[in-house]
Amino acid sequence: MSINPSYGYRRIALALNEGKKRVRRVMRLNGIKPYKRKARWRKRRDERRPEAVFGNLIKGSFPIVSNLIWVSDFTYLKYHDQYLYLATIMDLYTREIVGWYLSDRHTKDLVIEAFFDAFQNTGVLPRFVHSDQGSEYNCRDYTTLIERLGVKVSMSKKSSPWENGYQESFFNNFKTELGLEFERFNTMGEFIEAIHQTINYYNQYRIHTTLKMPPTKFRLLHS
Repeated sequence: MSINPSYGYRRIALALNEGKKRVRRVMRLNGIKPYKRKARWRKRRDERRPEAVFGNLIKGSFPIVSNLIWVSDFTYLKYHDQYLYLATIMDLYTREIVGWYLSDRHTKDLVIEAFFDAFQNTGVLPRFVHSDQGSEYNCRDYTTLIERLGVKVSMSKKSSPWENGYQESFFNNFKTELGLEFERFNTMGEFIEAIHQTINYYNQYRIHTTLKMPPTKFRLLHS
């Protein structure tokens, strides 16, 4: 059985059906540590913008049903001298990535298309959609569209990435699982295919510490 390089002792214990103390002791004796990436890209230009009119409506929320709260964010992926931007939508209850979109530009269309992909995949709209205050999310076209669909817009306080920590954590692990050297892919098409496969791996197979199982399995069991 192969073990994910980002797995700590808790997830390894779940994967191997072993006790956490035993796994932690073995890892410590053998100097085995999970790989951790450096802190991810910060959208510094957005930190200089005025506060958004939308507050954090989901702070302290712990949904017990799916499709109540969706959280969204995007990150960049560099392939040689080209940049791709990946926007994702996560269901806060199941932690499943229910929608995503790739583009070579980080505009309002990037995040709008990710939202519609989530709607197409689930067939329902959430009550809340949460993001940071990036200009892509804070633009009138995006917020007006979301509100006209009857969904409430929630945003983290400026320069407070922990208020969207679920997505922050996802992207950190996602890049580890996608691999350290993106240039190993022969073509952009191969790179894009690997991105889709890594999202599928996260949803279908990767053990989530809180859920103690992959997100899709959790949804099928509890939704």
